[in-house]
Amino acid sequence: MKKSQSSKNASKLSNNRTDAEPVTNRLAERRKQHGLSQAELAKRAGITRQAIYAIEANQYLPSTHISLQLADVLACSVEDLFCLQEKEIIIEAELIGASPIRKTPMRVKLSQVGLRMLARPMVELGDILNFVMPADGVIVEDATKRSLKKNAKVAVKLLHARNVIEQNIVIAGCDPALFLAGEHVRKNHALAGVTNWTMGSANALDALQRGEVHMAGLHLVDMKSGQSNIPYLKRHARNRGLVGVHFASWVQGLLIRVGNPKRIRTVQDFIKPGVRLINREPGAGARFFLDALLEQVGLTGERIKGYQHEASSHLEVARHIRDGMALSVRIRLYSAPGRAL
Repeated sequence: MKKSQSSKNASKLSNNRTDAEPVTNRLAERRKQHGLSQAELAKRAGITRQAIYAIEANQYLPSTHISLQLADVLACSVEDLFCLQEKEIIIEAELIGASPIRKTPMRVKLSQVGLRMLARPMVELGDILNFVMPADGVIVEDATKRSLKKNAKVAVKLLHARNVIEQNIVIAGCDPALFLAGEHVRKNHALAGVTNWTMGSANALDALQRGEVHMAGLHLVDMKSGQSNIPYLKRHARNRGLVGVHFASWVQGLLIRVGNPKRIRTVQDFIKPGVRLINREPGAGARFFLDALLEQVGLTGERIKGYQHEASSHLEVARHIRDGMALSVRIRLYSAPGRAL
């Protein structure tokens, strides 16, 4: 009895993946289209949730039997879930962001913003996310021959399907809630995702106006009026055709070590002996607000130990304080969802 075409192709899938036969894996995409969780799919296919996770993460390829079970549950052919890649796809992209010391290969996240395909080095995601988020491609040019400048045209080998990359939403900002928004999008749209490039509010707005991101997260308080964002936008983004959305509300506070060993209550306590600050970079909303508070009480940064020590995100700030490298900082804390304006 002859095997079906699906069985023949499925039999090629084994736990030993080779570079000679790279496989396109669409299991996660199909599962989400059917509205199934990993646990639900695992139960229907008669395997463990850990196995589903490993298959979707490309840690191993399933056997013929499991491949056919998954295809049956998802009402498709094995070829719809797993197929051999026909060839490498190389595209041209514009390099943006900082120009790190080049390595081979340079991993990048890609985004389609208008007519531009943009490549940003993965190292800009920070120490943690750089290693846990998948890259969209790698620059294939010889990195040892020349250094790349910002906005240079580079050749990128795709690691994901181009249609998936084109639907990705890129947001500049430093609100940790953006990662929650990204997870919500991925659960409700199989092909879409959200990439959050961490940067301060002013820099995020600049990136938006340069056409490098789809959205910018702002939290800039005008001390005179007490109004958030609108006064700054009126001064720095006039006639740009931008739409503002009230996404979340924040409260201001001091982030300190557990137990508050230095008894820090106000910014005036920053000049106490033994107190060391870690600051956000210029352009960050927390930096704007801290400077305004210091001005109100007649303090300058020169009088505060650590004022020039900067972190690029709230998470990095928290890590420094946890590790005892700083004792206090101005930070914005997520409070509650807002509403669209």
